Amino acid sequence: MDYKNIYANSGLKDISYDAYLKDYTSFGIGGKADVLIKPTTEEELIEVLKINSENNIPTTIIGRGSNLLISDKGIRGAVVVLADNYSDIKIEGKSLRALSGTALKDAALASIKESLTGMEEISGIPGSIGGGVAMNAGAYGGEIKDILVSVRAIDIEGNVHEFNNEDMHFSYRHSRIFEEDLIVSSATFELREGDPEEIKAKYEDFTHRRESKQPLDKKSAGSTFKRPEGSYASKLIDECGLRGYRVGDCQVSEKHCGFLINAGNATCREMLDFINEVKAIVKEKTGFTLEREVKLIGDL
Repeated sequence: MDYKNIYANSGLKDISYDAYLKDYTSFGIGGKADVLIKPTTEEELIEVLKINSENNIPTTIIGRGSNLLISDKGIRGAVVVLADNYSDIKIEGKSLRALSGTALKDAALASIKESLTGMEEISGIPGSIGGGVAMNAGAYGGEIKDILVSVRAIDIEGNVHEFNNEDMHFSYRHSRIFEEDLIVSSATFELREGDPEEIKAKYEDFTHRRESKQPLDKKSAGSTFKRPEGSYASKLIDECGLRGYRVGDCQVSEKHCGFLINAGNATCREMLDFINEVKAIVKEKTGFTLEREVKLIGDL
């Protein structure tokens, strides 16, 4: 397909071809995208989706790449990145609205500056507003659904939809976004006024807990497995004697067993095999079946 000709008159400013996707994931793993597009406004995002729909170009959306394992063969069609290029925060009263590429941490820090509380728990999750909303991200007892008011989403053909909290079908690490293959464009949250010192102390406490217990300096996709009913993935992996276990450049973190890390130049296939090996060992030794939380995408 002649992608360059298709996008030639689009007016889109940031398009590249045969771009390595490992540079766009926290795992540091991934082959090439046929086309990589970075829209900066909702109008540009809609234009991309309409062009792709009209030309039958497959579209893959990625945010800040913190929960992704991308195939070594890459992704066919167009990959649309919604990260720093699609980031903006507006606060009015106790309401915070952010574009989907905004880092959760940036949104939380903006709210703290205005003495608003409600985002401290999710402030350390290394992802975007869009990804956080889509998977109902949570930490330390707080989840996106607890503060979200509304979502502006776009379908694959470029049509805009607006949902309130009740419309979103939130559950553990799930929402309507996945059910209908939608793209989060922006989200609005309702926060609460609070004491500035207490909010800051709460934020610093969660930050310290995360930094002291998680391998944030390593290449990982965050928590590799979902929390199994009746236990914790990290606890089960540790009980199986897998702390620090390594095969090639794939390793169970010594700091937090729920994190599988790329200790060098691991490939997608190597990491996927390693994930499955850890699952098999845990199943054999404990009876628990771990479910992968990291999303696998690309031309497998």
